[in-house]
Amino acid sequence: MIIIGITGTLGAGKGTIVDFLTKKKGFDHYSVRAFLIEKIEKRNMPVNRDSMMVVANELRAKHSPSYIVEQLFERAAKSGKNCIIESIRTPGEAETLKTKGIFYLFAIDAPAIIRYERIHKRNSETDNVSLETFLENEKREMQSSDPNKQNLSKCIEMADYIFENDETVEELEEKVDAVIDYIFKIK
Repeated sequence: MIIIGITGTLGAGKGTIVDFLTKKKGFDHYSVRAFLIEKIEKRNMPVNRDSMMVVANELRAKHSPSYIVEQLFERAAKSGKNCIIESIRTPGEAETLKTKGIFYLFAIDAPAIIRYERIHKRNSETDNVSLETFLENEKREMQSSDPNKQNLSKCIEMADYIFENDETVEELEEKVDAVIDYIFKIK
């Protein structure tokens, strides 16, 4: 079983990589976002980025910095299929997954204005924000010395493969496809 963890900045294209790997390469998908939405809805909280951060940070503080991805890994391990765990937000999550077998961390980024335009087109419940709020949210998630809180810059630094997504979807898919082909060859 190959595990791909995906990290990256807001609106960079994590979902695009997930779509490619699930549809073209047969990977199963396990989403931190979906896991958190389940928890948020059980608490009758509004589904937004603030609620996601609060719930994620509470779960990590209560259990461990890698609690969420451990829960997703348990679900994935039952299938035994190659899987993607999206979206790695803390170094502890990446470190834990590295102990679980054949694991690769993919990071994705793009210029802020491109990413902001993408989230507006995506229009999910957490995306209807101003550019100022978008940039504030990102800044808040980029660095933290608290192991239970988001530290995207460290996660990106830990990545085995980093993709710059400032071109077309097809070009990103070609880059990801080349890496996946390489991973399958060395496996």
